Amino acid sequence: MSNRRHFIKQSGLGTIGLSLLPQLSFGDNKDIKITILHTNDMHSHIHPFTSGRNKGLGGMAQRAALIKQIRKQEEHVLLLDAGDVFQGTPYFNVYGGELEFKLMSEMKYDAVTLGNHDFDNGLEGLKKQLPHANFPFLIANYDFSDTILKDTFKPYKVFRKGDLKIGVFGIGIELAGLVPKKLYQNTVYQDPISTANHYSNLLKQKEKCDLVICLSHLGFKYREEKISDMTFAGQTRNIDLIIGGHTHTFLKSPVKQLNLDQKEIIINQVGWAGVNIGKIDYHFSQNDSVKKVFGRSIFVKHSSKNA
Repeated sequence: MSNRRHFIKQSGLGTIGLSLLPQLSFGDNKDIKITILHTNDMHSHIHPFTSGRNKGLGGMAQRAALIKQIRKQEEHVLLLDAGDVFQGTPYFNVYGGELEFKLMSEMKYDAVTLGNHDFDNGLEGLKKQLPHANFPFLIANYDFSDTILKDTFKPYKVFRKGDLKIGVFGIGIELAGLVPKKLYQNTVYQDPISTANHYSNLLKQKEKCDLVICLSHLGFKYREEKISDMTFAGQTRNIDLIIGGHTHTFLKSPVKQLNLDQKEIIINQVGWAGVNIGKIDYHFSQNDSVKKVFGRSIFVKHSSKNA
């Protein structure tokens, strides 16, 4: 316990909000803590930056070391990514995503959603690399029925951590106008709000999930009239956490937004290129219905002890 307190103190994690959950019952006399680690928009950055304002930050090996350290200190961990694994360095040009998927598999990612750049080598290029990914891609609002990726992806997955059930589903951005038609072919984009409300209700009511997470590649916020995580949150219900991507938004700590039921949803995004990793801790109490949440973005540096 002292090690955990020391790590949290060193990481500078702060309380970002309180909300209510249904009464939870547990078989023992201790609270349960769920740690969500997350990334987005890695864009094929395998190594740390060697120059510029991000010099010394990022790197897959460095991220792996940090994740390993956290897993040693926390009992219940989920590692998630909000899309755009592909495109951005010569590694993608040469290997087409194989290296990225292999390294993420080594890090034991639990689930990933699709970003628009994950279509950059077309459906054929994505399909070719999927055998290297030992983790599921979750995407609820893309219909691949009339493509070579039919029945390849699932909309959601339920994870068990201790006595808790965590439901995770994915929501992608509209591809038309953003990705050439020849790359996504007959993939059908479905309304993200109605789709999200369907699956979040299914996860909360039917699957009885204690925590519902949306992996979103919609983007954090826009000046123009366009669906974003902030507007999306306000038109949905039953979602507890939105892990975002696409806009490369660096949030030092998660933000809160009210949903359709005027309940708080937590939204986070950690920039791009693996410079940061998000860490959000949920504390579920045995004795009451309070859910405490702590969150922070942690720099990925050469030495994990400095994170």
